[in-house]
Amino acid sequence: MYIVCFDLEGVFTPEVWIAVSKATGIDELKLTTRDISDYDVLMKNRIAILKKNKITVKEIQEIISKMDLLPGAKEFLDYIRSVAQVVIVTDSFIEFVMPFMKKLGFPMCFCHNLEINEEGIITDYKIRISEMKKKTVLAFKKLNYEVIAAGDSYNDVSMLLEAKHGILFRPPKNVVEQFQELPAVNEYDELKNLISKYLGFSN
Repeated sequence: MYIVCFDLEGVFTPEVWIAVSKATGIDELKLTTRDISDYDVLMKNRIAILKKNKITVKEIQEIISKMDLLPGAKEFLDYIRSVAQVVIVTDSFIEFVMPFMKKLGFPMCFCHNLEINEEGIITDYKIRISEMKKKTVLAFKKLNYEVIAAGDSYNDVSMLLEAKHGILFRPPKNVVEQFQELPAVNEYDELKNLISKYLGFSN
């Protein structure tokens, strides 16, 4: 039996931090895991920028509430959920992802938490467990599931490599070049067809 694991941002939704960067005019917030492979370095930099500019979590949530899913994302996920069990595994945070989960029909989602002070400023982040994406796949394998996984960035690669079938979806060129052993697709129909093939049937 298969479980299909997906990243969230870049697969079903636009990148939150790019949207925050555009809304606030702070260019440094445009950097994502497509650019920086060390997630701790990336998050500490983001938190320092937010503190410096006194941007609250409420302001970020307001930006997120106005964001739409990527075109075709809901229809694609509805199809995959009709043929397999699905878990979204993201390095985002519960304080950010809930509006997206509502729009996606509330799939199961594994994510992290933020620490927020009385002024509503993010002071730190708390990961659920180190290497959560990879360890999620390992845990499912221990339960005798086979795993298909799809994601777009550096922080997805360990999950993709651990899965029986890992797929890069709309990845940047640098990730494709570095991990040529992973198939890469750019459209939901291509991803749907590849997952259907791995599940053992055609759609």
